[in-house]
Formats: sequence, structure tokens, C-alpha cells
Amino acid sequence: MDAALARRPVEMVSVSPELWAVLDRAANGGELNSDFTSAWANGEAFLKAADGLRGRTPAIVEWKGAQRAPGDEVVPADLRIDHVFLISCKYLSRILVNASPAYLFDRLLKGAHGLRGPDWYGAVASEEYQALYGAARSELGRSDLPDDVGDLAQADRELLRRELAGGWPTLCVDAYASLSAAVAEASAQRWRIALGSHGEREAMMWRLLRIGSAPYFVLGSSPTGPLRLRIATPWDWRQEFRLLAFEVEPEPAGQPRVAWRALVRERHSDAERVVAGHIEIRWSHGRFGAPPEAKAYLDTPHVEVPGYFPLR
Repeated sequence: MDAALARRPVEMVSVSPELWAVLDRAANGGELNSDFTSAWANGEAFLKAADGLRGRTPAIVEWKGAQRAPGDEVVPADLRIDHVFLISCKYLSRILVNASPAYLFDRLLKGAHGLRGPDWYGAVASEEYQALYGAARSELGRSDLPDDVGDLAQADRELLRRELAGGWPTLCVDAYASLSAAVAEASAQRWRIALGSHGEREAMMWRLLRIGSAPYFVLGSSPTGPLRLRIATPWDWRQEFRLLAFEVEPEPAGQPRVAWRALVRERHSDAERVVAGHIEIRWSHGRFGAPPEAKAYLDTPHVEVPGYFPLR
């Protein structure tokens, strides 16, 4: 390990001197040491795996994690080895997708990612959104702000984000609960409408689980130990499984939340399996700071997901 870090292998491209310095520090202790040790063990496992490199030293290892994909990219790859092996690094993370609510619920994660959608709270629960804004404006004594939440400028949003950073004032608590319930119900309903056919539901499940046209690997860690998986393609998935149902429901929570659940049957055993998760629709940059985002989480352990196969 020490020799490899000292040599800084030329096969490792796209790794800046600053990142090498971070790796040096992580190897020698500190809060990143456990992640470093886990990642090193995962690399050794992939080197030896029959599904992986089979003991062959790679010619080139490209780090892609810090670069934004120039176009639609179904595979969430952080590393590419020898232009062929795609690897997603996932350490203690259950996040599957981070997107605009319109891209997820209306467009089903299809088409151009990154296009700005509407302010989702205003689009699906305008009355509750306005009521929350009015309560916040009143509680903060900010009569200088616009009357209508839709007229907020970015400077106004920044002011609200700062002044509400400590939590909701008393009069806002019930208003936010009403907004959360309305947004969850409306989001689930719009999602159901978009998921009109069985084929759409199956494809939606694949997109949520990041199952795409190219196979790839997940190397990381989970609360129970190392995470080393081969991720199937849709073609692979259909050889092994059949989707019976894909359901979505609003879920009571402290923020807008929609649960999703897929019921799957194994073709060779007829055994039924469930994979489940949820979507949180929330401000990621503070209250009123920017339009809300939709963050998709996997609630089922990765190793139990149909189509996520253990690395051999």
C-alpha cells in the first residue's frame, strides 16, 4: 500500500495532486482511514474476481467521480478500468437518484437530465405553499418581501434561507405539515398517472435502481460489511425475474415523501421478492432557498435487490 501511494501509478489517470494528497492522509489515519481501508480491500477483491480483472493488472484506471457527465449517463460510474469495466463507488449511501421532481414524477427519469422544472411546491400544492410562505413572512416580520411566494427573487430566497435556518417559527409548523401532506399526495398521483402501463412501471423500476444498457459494478460498504456487486442490464434482469407490481403511495413523514415498492418473481423458483424505497421532495439548500429536489432512496439492502448480483 505504502509503495503504491509513493509511486503514484501512471495507470491511475485523472487523479490530481490534491487528490493524491488526500489519499496519503487517509492511508495514515484520520476520519477517512476506514473508507480508505475498505476501498483498498474492494480493489483487491475486484482484481482477483472472476467477474472482474481475474488477476490481470489493468493498463489504465480513470477516475470520473469529480466530473459532471456531458450527456445522459445511465451508469453512475466513478471509475473506468481499461475502457471497459465501469465501477460505481458507494460507501454507506442509500441514495439512488437526485433529480428535479418534474423529471422524476412527470418524465419518469427519461430524456434530458438537468433541465430545470417548475418550483414543485407551487406547481402541485400552491395554496399550502402560499399559506406557509405567508406564515413565515408574518412570523419574521418581513412585510418588505413580496406578497406572493411566486414573486420571490433569489435575494429574497437567500434572506429566508438564512432567517429560517434555525427551524420553523411556531405558526409555520402546522402550515409546513399541511404542505408536506399535500405535496406527497399530489406527487404520488402525478407519478401514478405517468406510470400508465406495465412497461412504463418496469422501466421506471430499472431507472430508479440504475439498471441500464451497460453492466457495471458497485464497490463500497454497507452497515453490515463490504458491498461488492455486479449490476445487471434489463436483458439480464428479464432472464431471471418478472415484475408483478410497482406501487407508489404518499408516506407520512416530517417532509414530503412518496414510497415506492416493486413485487418481483424469480423465474426459476417462483419465489417472490420485494424491493422498496422512497422519494424525499425537499429543499436541499435551506428553506425557500431554491426549488425543491427529489432524492430517491433505496430502503431494501443492496444485496437483496433483484438484479444486484454478488461479485464472484
